[in-house]
Amino acid sequence: MNPLMNEGRLHQENTAHAGTGGVSGGNAGLGFRPAFLDSGTFSIYPSRFADGRPAPFHLLDGLPDEVVADRSLSGRVVSAKATLISGFERGGFFYTRLAAARACAEWRPD
Repeated sequence: MNPLMNEGRLHQENTAHAGTGGVSGGNAGLGFRPAFLDSGTFSIYPSRFADGRPAPFHLLDGLPDEVVADRSLSGRVVSAKATLISGFERGGFFYTRLAAARACAEWRPD
């Protein structure tokens, strides 16, 4: 069973993909936007700040209630559904972190 999506999981994924197009800093110049895919519904959720503005990196606070598993007393998202996958949206398509890293490596000139 997949663990719930939370800050710790995002940190682990960022560490695993550091230095590649699998993190926001490595792919923003190619039009990738941080997003989450619900593998249960195939809905894509762009990463947003709590106030709804687009976020330049993966944040849980802007996720809609239907995918939030737990909130703190202050309203911050503590965890989200285990079916969420962090990745990127580009041109209406979802890319996993690995797919984005591979695309960036192929599209960038050496």
